[in-house]
Amino acid sequence: MKKILRGVGMGNPTVITTVLASTGLIVSFMQTLLTPLVPELPRLLNTSPANAAWVITVTLLAGAVCTPIAGRLGDMFGKKKIALILLAILTAGSISAALSTGLWLLVVGRALQGAGLGIIPLGISMLRDSVPSDRLGRSVALMSSTLGVGGAIGMPLSAFVSERADWHVLFWLAAALSTTGALLIFLCVPAGPAHRHASFDFVGAVGLAVGLSGVLLAVSKGSEWGWTSMSTLSSATVGVLILVSWGIYQWHRNNPLADLRVSTRRPVLLTNIASVAVGFGLFASTVVLPKLLEMPSTSGVGLGQSIMVASLCMVPTGLIMMATSPVAARTSERSGPRTSLIIGGVTIASGYALAILLMTEVWHTVLVGCFIGVGIGFAYAALPTLIMQSVPDSETAAANGLNTLMRSIGTSTASAVTAMVLAQNVIEVDSMPLTTTAGFRLAFGIAGLAAIAAVLVAMFIPARTPANPAVHAAVPNEPSTSPV
Repeated sequence: MKKILRGVGMGNPTVITTVLASTGLIVSFMQTLLTPLVPELPRLLNTSPANAAWVITVTLLAGAVCTPIAGRLGDMFGKKKIALILLAILTAGSISAALSTGLWLLVVGRALQGAGLGIIPLGISMLRDSVPSDRLGRSVALMSSTLGVGGAIGMPLSAFVSERADWHVLFWLAAALSTTGALLIFLCVPAGPAHRHASFDFVGAVGLAVGLSGVLLAVSKGSEWGWTSMSTLSSATVGVLILVSWGIYQWHRNNPLADLRVSTRRPVLLTNIASVAVGFGLFASTVVLPKLLEMPSTSGVGLGQSIMVASLCMVPTGLIMMATSPVAARTSERSGPRTSLIIGGVTIASGYALAILLMTEVWHTVLVGCFIGVGIGFAYAALPTLIMQSVPDSETAAANGLNTLMRSIGTSTASAVTAMVLAQNVIEVDSMPLTTTAGFRLAFGIAGLAAIAAVLVAMFIPARTPANPAVHAAVPNEPSTSPV
């Protein structure tokens, strides 16, 4: 058996990086699997648009909740084992959705698919365990970029399949891809260390799940429910109160789900704050640019393209993001990951500044997407490196999971804010509400400001953090009087 495993690449850094990055692409693809079908979902599922929206929302919620929990479980029981379990859950969700004939079985399947998002921080942590230090930066940068690349590449694939076959085929394809990913990880990625001496914080996991669900539900559904409606305000208030209580509980616990003493250190805290802004900058483009491309040209603003053309216009963003990752890794090695993060934020802001000026041709959107792809490639390469330089080995997966959660919060906020801006700046054309030029420019401007905020936060991150995170391992666990 050992000879067979060596034959397929067990322990080979190149093979490990390729397998984990490919699995990251598969998981990211699930996030945009149904995006081209959003306008058709109410008809396909014989339900209201509000109910159909849960097919998208539930994946976001499940991914946000499961990612930090999966990271902690990976640190305790082995990252490879938890990654295989997540891929099995993703496969089960895909099969459930493929067999669905109504809304709620599909919602359950999409929730299970969302759990697979935890693969990406686990994959980054597995790279730290398996790849030599001289290649780690490039491997981590590539793995981190898959969070955006998979979605961009997956959109035209989904559009192509849905136009030429029954939409259920998308989920059979998803099941096949996730099964293949699990097999490759099982054969090619060695098992890393586990820290079984720690106990799992079930109360903390439930508190985090409920609190995050409340906040993200309010953010993602606020534009539909109304930002001042009782549902939105209640959900947000309950979520925030639970998260505050959760934070106090975690601060005083000996074996917390998330070690807030580590998370509140300056490099980690500022990196996570910057991650929210970078996530906002990424997702705003995936909402606004397709809207601009697909809106009828009769509005005088829209470019009147099909869903397929709009999806293809987003592909260069993902490809450039992946191509930029090794350049960003080399920049981080020479000048530090903080420099890469600043370069990324400036490039994203430049892309949105360009978008405000160039909105009249299809190639304009592709050019803007390329700028944003370069910026995201630099930023996403830097974020996990900054985290891993600042946390002990025993908390790598949990810390990366929390950082991925911060990015998800940024993307969720971007989805809500841009949807609200586009919906509130409309004109009636042939009885259709269409977004105005001012609405698009405002959305681009807000996203650009988020990127600038990431740059400003990055400037306060220490230029160099200790190369050996083991120096952080000795963190006192005595309860403090109050959390930061």
